[in-house]
Amino acid sequence: MSSRRSGAPRLTDVDDVSNLIMKLQALLPQLNQNNPTSVVTASSVMKEACSCIKRLQKEVDDLSETLSQLLDSVDITSVDAEFLRGILLQ
Repeated sequence: MSSRRSGAPRLTDVDDVSNLIMKLQALLPQLNQNNPTSVVTASSVMKEACSCIKRLQKEVDDLSETLSQLLDSVDITSVDAEFLRGILLQ
């Protein structure tokens, strides 16, 4: 257990969170498209990050389904199929 008392977070914790939010915001350029000088809240950064992750997961699922359908339609040997699976799982 930490010996840290409840109350205000340590300054380094606040700084760490702020730095992580800024790094995350940099990965989400759609937050700054309208007005690059506007203030973006941590909450909106987190919401957009969650939304982006959901979109990416759906895209991965869709691409996986498409790939599966393509592999089913191609005449490949089981050795080739295992080789492709191995590559895709890396």
